[in-house]
Amino acid sequence: MPVRHYLDHAATTPLRPEAREAMAAAMDIAGNPSSVHAEGRAAKGVVERARAQVAEAIGAEADDIIFTSGATEALALGLAGRGLACAPVEHEAALAWCEPSLEVSRDGRVTVPDPARATLQLANSETGILQELPEGLALSDITQAFGKLPFAFGWSGISMAVISAHKFGGPKGVGALVLKPGTEVAARTLGGGQEMSRRAGTENMIGIAGMGAAAAAAQADLANGVWEEVAARRNLLESALEDEAPGLHIVGRTAPRLPNVTSVISPGWKGETQVMVMDLAGFATSAGSACSSGKVRRSRVLEAMGYGDDAGCSLRISLGPDTTDDTVLAFARTFGEKRRRALGPARQTRMDA
Repeated sequence: MPVRHYLDHAATTPLRPEAREAMAAAMDIAGNPSSVHAEGRAAKGVVERARAQVAEAIGAEADDIIFTSGATEALALGLAGRGLACAPVEHEAALAWCEPSLEVSRDGRVTVPDPARATLQLANSETGILQELPEGLALSDITQAFGKLPFAFGWSGISMAVISAHKFGGPKGVGALVLKPGTEVAARTLGGGQEMSRRAGTENMIGIAGMGAAAAAAQADLANGVWEEVAARRNLLESALEDEAPGLHIVGRTAPRLPNVTSVISPGWKGETQVMVMDLAGFATSAGSACSSGKVRRSRVLEAMGYGDDAGCSLRISLGPDTTDDTVLAFARTFGEKRRRALGPARQTRMDA
């Protein structure tokens, strides 16, 4: 069994020690946050401490934070019934509630003619490409960017934002919708007064505790320049890939991107095959759909950007703070070897980008 290297941080991140410790402490509290006795007040205190931690990290007021089961539920809560426009590069959870009518350029940038009637992600999960959020935007999914880029909700000029704990070192199954004061949402779960009557159901106290601790730790990492170091390592990876794999195309190479995401296209080599080959070699990565075969849907993100048949031949590599130079260089060498074997020298020509 080869040594494992985790390069899929955009899918989910390892649990931070701070989150694990906060969750373990919360497990010892027996009360329901809605109960008025001492045990209930202790549980409520855990939830409200986490709410304050998330609010401070995102630059909002504590009352603006609605805890949910994750970004998917938060998007449903914020988008349902609003009839907002979006781009086809949005996450599937947003596309379920918006009209994908906004135009996307070859470099992944989205045009938003009417921000008050639109939702726009801050960072794309597949390519890492960043968007400029226009003043008055109705909602932004900042799930991938939160904790990696400076962001102050109160100064952003947007009405709603969505985050998910497991993207910044918190537990899976908990997230939040952040609201600008005065923005109203219609509760989608009924039967209780939790979350200021905006999301009924007993709070996931343990998960929320972990989310709050992870948000505080992520804020500290950002302030300490951790993601600048990751960006330098991402650049090292991309330079090494260009050396090891001639003809490879790096999506959004010149566009503003997340510091840790690299999306590469190898025409003629199925993305799902790339994932399996690299997994067997000890590297965890992810991809869009398989190359166009008439049976398997291609990556809708890359299709929207105009990549055509090559939209199914992509691989996403996403780094974390603990990823080392040795790991990214080993990945580039191994990827180059596997790609040469898969394609042969005659097919390794640079695609028209």
